Amino acid sequence: MKALIIGCGVGGPATAMALHRVGIEAEIFEAYGSAADGVGWFLNIATNGLNALRVLDAHRKVMAAGVPTPRMVMWSGTGKRLGEVPNGLPLDDGMVSHTILRSDLHAILRDEATARGIPIAYGKRLVAFEDTGSEVVARFEDGTEATGDILVAADGVHSRTRALLDPQAPAPHYVGLYNFGGMVKDPDFESEPGVYHMVFGKKAFFGHVGSLTGETWWFANLPRALGDVPPDWRPVLVDAFEGDANFSAELLRRNPPGMALPIYDLPPLRTWHGGRVVLTGDAAHATSPSSGQGASLAIEDAVVLARCLRDAPGHEAAFARFEKERRPRVERVVAYSRRISNTKAAGPLTRVVRDLVMPMFLKKAAGDESHAWMYRHRVSL
Repeated sequence: MKALIIGCGVGGPATAMALHRVGIEAEIFEAYGSAADGVGWFLNIATNGLNALRVLDAHRKVMAAGVPTPRMVMWSGTGKRLGEVPNGLPLDDGMVSHTILRSDLHAILRDEATARGIPIAYGKRLVAFEDTGSEVVARFEDGTEATGDILVAADGVHSRTRALLDPQAPAPHYVGLYNFGGMVKDPDFESEPGVYHMVFGKKAFFGHVGSLTGETWWFANLPRALGDVPPDWRPVLVDAFEGDANFSAELLRRNPPGMALPIYDLPPLRTWHGGRVVLTGDAAHATSPSSGQGASLAIEDAVVLARCLRDAPGHEAAFARFEKERRPRVERVVAYSRRISNTKAAGPLTRVVRDLVMPMFLKKAAGDESHAWMYRHRVSL
């Protein structure tokens, strides 16, 4: 069997490596003309994602490049400490969640896939595919094509493959927030290494964590109508954080915010597969970053899909088994993440209530195991 994998972000290389481990040939096709070195900010790899990487023997370099981030401290915009909770739950062996630069994670997984003999073709933007019944042909914008036994979509929330597979599939859902982020090394903005500080500000949400090299990695979530994009985001963000009792406004005043990315998740799809084509990761079940689970779920998908393809009598049975196993879990995460995103876009009255009840909620959450279903989930080959 040969798999054509569309997308070389996180899920693409992970899927290729998982398929390789069960004896399935894979080739990755990336729409952009070069690797995504230096692109993006940072992300959380939760313990369930690290465990999935361990199944692929690809976790050590990721952990070495990342920052262990086992804790989160919550603050109100007035400077009140609301409480502290774990950033996920540790595994039995002590493994905790890690934060890593997106570009580092991409490079590690890409290089690991290449080292295992998996080819990656760049500048291959999918425009069509044909399922002949006995094979699938992928056609690219540059006029080339590739033939395989199955086609695996790992091309993200705005998946071209999904649109081709089901033109009636629901569009990605805008959660009401724009996302900003960056890294700064400045003694005026020092942040505690390995501890997320999350601020529910008066008008927007701000988070920061210290790296092991002395940088402060920060992000901001701003409630905004989709498409309401000013020529310069800096004054808008400064105004949003000006009245908050932390360094967010001054950091943004002195450092350009860079890209503004609208945050999406994905409503449940009718199906994740058809014929010889299957959707994975954000192409099937995109979640907002509020849960810190997007990358982890994509890596879990990779392992489960490979196991299903190895054990099922054919690709159609494998795809059906894959969707049946994964759908309940990922849709629960998407719903959980959407609830968190909604608290970041709260109105004045909701903010008051939130800041009153959150300390009690966080105190209870700090010691319970209610999220073990998410963080201690294990996949295997």
